[in-house]
Parts: sequence; C-alpha cells; structure tokens
Amino acid sequence: MKLGVLAGEASGDILGAAIARELHARHSHLAIEGIGGPLLEQQGLRSLHPMDRLSVMGLVEPAKRLPELLRIRSDMFEQQTRWRPDCFLGIDSPDFNLPLERRLRQQGQTCVHLVSPSVWAWRAGRIKTIAKAVDLMLCLLPFELDIYQQAGIPAVCVGHPLVEELVTLPDKSTARAQLGLPATGPVLAVLPGSREAEVSKLMTLFSDTLSLLSAGDASLMFVIPAANDARHRQIERALKGAGHRVHIVTAQGRLAMQASDGVLLASGTATLEAMLLKRPMVIAYRLAWLSWQVLSRLATTPYVGLPNVLAGREIVPELLQDAATPETLAVAVTDMLSRGSESQVPLFEELAESIGGGFSSRCADALDQLVASRRL
Repeated sequence: MKLGVLAGEASGDILGAAIARELHARHSHLAIEGIGGPLLEQQGLRSLHPMDRLSVMGLVEPAKRLPELLRIRSDMFEQQTRWRPDCFLGIDSPDFNLPLERRLRQQGQTCVHLVSPSVWAWRAGRIKTIAKAVDLMLCLLPFELDIYQQAGIPAVCVGHPLVEELVTLPDKSTARAQLGLPATGPVLAVLPGSREAEVSKLMTLFSDTLSLLSAGDASLMFVIPAANDARHRQIERALKGAGHRVHIVTAQGRLAMQASDGVLLASGTATLEAMLLKRPMVIAYRLAWLSWQVLSRLATTPYVGLPNVLAGREIVPELLQDAATPETLAVAVTDMLSRGSESQVPLFEELAESIGGGFSSRCADALDQLVASRRL
C-alpha cells in the first residue's frame, strides 16, 4: 500500500503514526511519502519538509508566512502527483490540507481527511470546500457525522485516540509522586496552551488568578505543564517571581491533569483530555483583539470547550476574552474545586461512552475499504 500523508502539527503526527502502525501490521509493505514529524518518520516517512514549518496559528502569522506555506504546498502537490499513492491522508490542518486535497482529487487521486474541521463551530460554509476536496471524512466525534450526512459527504466516525491513550496513565497518587507533588492537599493543574502566542495571552492572566487563589487557600498547590523548554522559560517569566506554590514541569500535561483535583486551561484538545480523565475544569481563552473580532463573528456555536459542544449545553464554565479576568477565574475555579466532582464528572462519564475507542483499527478499516473499492 502506498500512503500519502500530511501532518502539520505534533498532534497530527501522533494520529498519523498510530494509523501507520496499524497499516504496517496489515500490509506486507507500506510506503509513506509526504510531510510529518518524528513519529511518522519512525514508521518510514522521510518528510519532504520539516513539519514545524507548518505549525502556525491565528490570522496574522499565516499571512506573514504565506509565500513559504504556498511553496511547501506546491512541493507536496508535485510529489504526490508524481508518486500516485493509493490514498492521500490529510491530517487536521484544514486550511493547508483541504486546498491540497482538492487539487489532488482533481487529478484523480483518492483523498481522505482525518479530523473534521470545526464546521459546527465556525465558518460553516467550508462544507462546500470539503465536498470538493475529500472522498471520505474521518470524524473523531459522533455528533459530526450528521453534518456530513446532510451535505452528502461520505464520513465515518473512528472514535478518539485519547480514549485508549489515557487509560495507560498511572493513578492520581502515583502521578503526584512522579511529578514531585505533595501526596495530600488540593492541586490545580494550569494549562496555558502549547504555542508561544497562547502562553503570551494567557499566562499573565493565569498568574494573577493564582495569586488570588493562593490568598483564599494557602494549601492549594499549582502544577503547570510547559510544552517545551522555551514555554517553560516563558511561563517562569510570566509568573514574575510571585510566591505561588507553583511546580512547573515540561511536556507532561496529561500527567499533570491526572495528578490534579481540577484544571484551569485554554480551550482546545486539552479540554477533551480533562473530560476523559474525569477532571472538573474551567476554560479560559484570549485572542488578539483583531482575531477575536473576526473569529467571534464567524462562530456558529456558543461553546468553545469540547465537553460543552458534545453535551449541547454549558456543563463547564467558559470565560473568554473580556470575561476572563483574574477575579472571575478565581471565583469559577474555587467553585469548580468544591463542586466539580458532583456537577461535572458524572456528565463526563456519559459523554466518554458516546465517543468510543478503537481509533487506529477503525481508521485502517476505513482506508482499506476505500482503497479496495477504488481498485475494483
């Protein structure tokens, strides 16, 4: 089997590598060409360009990098057109992948996209672009299927890899021991995001919030996972040497949540991780003023946190943009730590059951079936 692939971020590299491992187990030979990170490279990919050149966010940074991004996409199109894989798999990064998939599909190639763009949340008009770009959409969440069925786009729910990944984590007491946290007493995990821009917008806000929380409960401990060494230094600077009972760790976000009694975090996939770990949470987010003005007008759902989107109502507090102040966050976190286990966690258990596991095998099933149908 010849598989074309493009993963533009670390999360996509994880997903792509899991699928590649499953396909390796099924096929006598699997050849992979495209762009990915170290995990996909371990599965035999020689990345056409470094994956991190595609890791951009917001509205301004992609515009600044547009010539380079267009050049990379052109290189990918030329490579895949020459190589002619049995299937091209675009993983997430929809603004980069969907135009590439559309061009490849126009050349007669079979294109699959993994991780549905958030058409249920904003820019619903993208469904027309998706219809022209993909032969099959692989959705991680069950509610997404209705959107594609209504648009006449083939789609399959493949479950979410987190369902199985998080089961391997140690229990709370062991997680605390591994992170060097106190065995007893309340612990709040604080996740300001993984990108420099996210941490820049949120960490000062979170630092002020921690000061208020510490004043209200001197026994409260904070664990802050940094995505890498650069974010570790950035977080330290944002804390301004304040006397919080703070423990910063590197690249151990899931373990930090497992060790905690509750989570204060940026919106994103981490909200789903906290839900599956059954940790009550408060969601906060801030964007640059211009980005917020544009994106908030494009939104088609009142929620940003995946637990709320899955539930169809706010079961987790969301404090966004101007509503996210140290005072409002401190009140919400205090309430969450006292009542979250009763008000949030039972609903998390129901939502987790609706998602299901078996991600890599369900993805491989869908790819094998599609490729086999095209060979008939």
